[in-house]
Formats: sequence, structure tokens, C-alpha cells
Amino acid sequence: MTYLDHAATTPMSPEAVDAMTAELRRLGNPSSLHTVGRRARRVVEESREIIADAYGARPSEVVFTSGGTEADNLAVKGIYWARRAADPSRTRVLAGSVEHHAVLDAVRWLGDHEGARVEWIPSDEYGRIRPEALREAIGPGGGADVALVTVMWANNEVGTVQPVAELAAVAREHDIPLHTDAVQAAGQLPVRFAASGAQALTLSGHKLGGPLGVGALLLAKPKPPLHLDPVPVLHGGGQERDVRSGTLDTPAIAGFAAAVQATLARRDVEARRLAGLRDLLVDAVRSAVPDAILNGDPVDRLPGNAHFSFPGCEGDALLMLLDARGIACSTGSACSAGVSQPSHVLLAMGADPARARGSLRFTLGHTSTEADVKALADAIGPVVERARRAGLT
Repeated sequence: MTYLDHAATTPMSPEAVDAMTAELRRLGNPSSLHTVGRRARRVVEESREIIADAYGARPSEVVFTSGGTEADNLAVKGIYWARRAADPSRTRVLAGSVEHHAVLDAVRWLGDHEGARVEWIPSDEYGRIRPEALREAIGPGGGADVALVTVMWANNEVGTVQPVAELAAVAREHDIPLHTDAVQAAGQLPVRFAASGAQALTLSGHKLGGPLGVGALLLAKPKPPLHLDPVPVLHGGGQERDVRSGTLDTPAIAGFAAAVQATLARRDVEARRLAGLRDLLVDAVRSAVPDAILNGDPVDRLPGNAHFSFPGCEGDALLMLLDARGIACSTGSACSAGVSQPSHVLLAMGADPARARGSLRFTLGHTSTEADVKALADAIGPVVERARRAGLT
């Protein structure tokens, strides 16, 4: 199998497997006061410190969740509710038009059920949200009625990296908190929470070599008027700073921290390696299919991402033809798989529906090799030709 879908999930690192396996053999609820519980709590807190240090945060700012989707929902809904409660006029939510569905649908839900006035910040042709676009969205009123801004660190489909620090600076000028989903960026790019100026940042374990089912929301504790903890989405024991309830999964958290530590230790070298493989992949696809269109920023993008549109083809058809040849890739976000519709990211970038439907995402990771690129290079030309000849559009 040639696996080119690391943006959907990437294999666990050996370090993560070892750390998680060790904890699976042990017992202990980290909220219990006895010796066994205190041992589990120690593992959780040491993991919290590792993750905080890796991303330029304080341990008290790390809130463990069940993954990126929960963290996004807690940030978007929780901050909206908290800001609206403090000032009922704050009902505007400004969100990037190219967000992951975990943010996109949470924002839409607020509009449908909680009276939020949702405004989508337009992207440029590369999928980038520019600071001037955010300024225009905030408007001449100074944003006093804006509850929050949410813009992802790097796009999960086309790989474009956003100017998060610049966007956060614009939001801060108007005392508006900014949340950023850094799920795709955290394993490939330098992500520093405090330096970014964001008030909330989402992480996910399985996108950087950790286990499924664990993530974190980094929550800053700035001075007023931004000093607001989000209203909880899950209610119960209040295990995580009283903003997230539920018994903590000690083995998963240990695996998450081990993956973060291992990934960041080799991040710079690995990013250069992946960028080289990606460039080989891009050249190979363009050589085999000259009219293929590379989507996203050609330079300022995730090192392991290559996203193409293939004119005259349906992305789902290409995916299945490649799958039959032992090549796994994606038509976009795995979290919305099974829904045949044009990519909202490409539509926001100005692509027409046909181009948006005829796209494939190839993403590389720590197990990728030149052999994977060669396998795609050998297959993509005949697959596209077959799809066009058969009218698979």
C-alpha cells in the first residue's frame, strides 16, 4: 500500500506506542486521591508540561480533550457564550471561509441556534486570509460587537499557511480573542502559542504521530478584557480547569506527549525531507498530467501537502481508481468523507464547482519515501486518462 493520506491520520510513532502501551498496563484514575490515582495524575501533569513546553505555552494553559473536533467546539462555542454573557451585544462571529468542518459547522450551529451573526472572512486565490480582509470584516465600528475570530493555522486541504500572528495582532487591537486550529501545522511547522498572540489553539494527537481520541485546547490567561474562560460544552466533574469534564485518558495523553516530543525533536529535518518529496511529487504529477492545477500557495504551504485539481475528472472516481492500484489519498477533509460535494475550500478560493469536485489531496508523513512518490507517478497518468475516457466526471 502506498499511503498518501497523512493529513487524515498518520501512523503512531514508536515512542508514542511505547508510552501508551506502558500506561495501558497500569491502573489509575488521575482524579483519585490514593497512590494509584496520584501516579496516573503525575503522568498526566508531566505530559501537560511536555506539550506546553513544545508549543510555547504554560502548563496551566493546556486543556486536554478527546481530539481536535472537541477542542474546536469548546473554543468556538465556549468563547462565544462567555463573551456574549459578559456583553450581550457581542454576537458577531468572524470565521475564515476555508476552515475545517469542525470549526465551520460549530460556527454555523451558533448562527442557527444561538443568535450569532456569522460573517465569513474571504480568502485570496491561495486560500489565505489576509490581515486587511480581517480589518474589513471587523468594520469601522471597531468590533465592539464581535465575540471572536477563528482562523486556522494551516489549511487541511490545500496546505496554505495563514499569517496567524498578524491576524491575532489585528484582533488584539480591537480586544477580540482569536482562536486558531493548528491541528495540521503542529507537527510540521514552528507553532508557538504565546508568540502567536492567539487566545486559543487546537491540537490533535493522531495528526502528529500520537493516538486517536486525544487532543488539547491551549487557552491563554490574558489580562482583561480578554480574560474569559470559555463556557463548558461538557458538564460534569470539571477535571480540566472547570471548562472541560470527563475522566482523563492517561494512556492516550502519555502517547500524545511522547509523539509531540519525538516529532518536534526531528521536525526541522523532517520538514525539509518532506518538502523535497513533495516537490518531486508535484513535478511527477505535472509531468504525467500537464493540465493538472496545483491548489494552494505554491511556496508558503505545509511541507507534506500537494493538492491538485484534474480538469474533466471527478475526484471520487480518481480516488477509487488509485485505491484499486494500492494508492491511498483523499479528496479533501477525512472528517467529511462520504459526502459528495464540491470542496468549500476551493469554492472560497474562487474555483468553479467542476474544478472543486475534481480534486485530490496527496499528503506525506514520517513513513513516506521516494518509492511512494514513484508509485503515484506511475499511476496518475493512466488513471486520469481512464477517468476521462470513461466519462467518470
